[in-house]
Amino acid sequence: MKKNLKIAVILLFINAMAFAQKDQIKEAQSLYDKGKTEDALAILKKAEYLIVNASDTDKSDFFYLKGNVCKDLAVKNIDAINNFAQASSAYQDILLYENDSRNYKYAFKANLALKSMKSTLVDGAFNDYKAGKFKESAAKSYEVYQIDRKDTLNLFNAAGSSLNAKDYVSAIKYYEELRKMNYSGKGTIFFAINKKTKAEEAFISMSARESNIQAGLYEKPRNYSPPSRKEEILISLGYCYLERNDYDNAAKYYENDLQLNPNCLDCCINLAYVKLQLKKGVLDQMNQLGNTPKEMKEYDKLNAQKDEIVKSAIPYLKKALTIEPKNEEATKTLLGVYRSLDMTNEYNALKSSM
Repeated sequence: MKKNLKIAVILLFINAMAFAQKDQIKEAQSLYDKGKTEDALAILKKAEYLIVNASDTDKSDFFYLKGNVCKDLAVKNIDAINNFAQASSAYQDILLYENDSRNYKYAFKANLALKSMKSTLVDGAFNDYKAGKFKESAAKSYEVYQIDRKDTLNLFNAAGSSLNAKDYVSAIKYYEELRKMNYSGKGTIFFAINKKTKAEEAFISMSARESNIQAGLYEKPRNYSPPSRKEEILISLGYCYLERNDYDNAAKYYENDLQLNPNCLDCCINLAYVKLQLKKGVLDQMNQLGNTPKEMKEYDKLNAQKDEIVKSAIPYLKKALTIEPKNEEATKTLLGVYRSLDMTNEYNALKSSM
């Protein structure tokens, strides 16, 4: 008897929670309809922890409303990136739940909303980039990638914008993801001239371009196949790690790029720089030593180690001068290396060739 009573109490509690969820969704919908979007979101946030155990219909109602509310706030530029992200997540939850239940109540509308958001964010990212707001542009491009992970160009754009913003942590994250997926950026971009603005614009597909040409809005179609981005990704990763003083990873990616392109001048010069930076740690150890016989012996050992590190930069500098014989930076650095190692003959030969 007690067991049956306990079950009945639990069922009553669950039913009460279900009614509370419905009431909160209705209240939030009413506030949203009245234009009180932020108040509607506050109600939804309070109810969200209950949704896990809700019916499939209630889940769809909740997440569709949340998506609409967050999208509306984002469009009004209220915490735009965060609200676009929450809207995207909510609409994708609808697709997840409705695919599982096979009850497609909002799936079509959710897909339309995601496409609309993607278009808005792409335009926003482009405008921010042109205005020099690189961090904002990166955030929007990455959010587009989160909406449509097949559209990897947006991840590449997020990485490039982060690099321009000197947000090296984010740039490394995005470039590493591109590297792991073996991103090359190869494909075809479909261009045409806007008859009204006379500007050339890109289209997402040939069919999209053709429909606009047939409508009389565009003319002079042109296709462009960009070169592989693999080398750019490796160089950018090397540069980001270099800026963060992570010389081991910087060297790794510059070496990888040299394997891809043996004539990469920047890789040679930057690898030489990385090698020369590594000597600083050895110099610090040398400067901490005293004058005891044991310490002097350690000093000589470290000094030899330091010279070997400096020598390791020579092949890269020579390679740089093979690629570009009159490169001033490589020449000056190599002269400094020869002088520090007392390589007088090599120093004089290089000096006379200038």
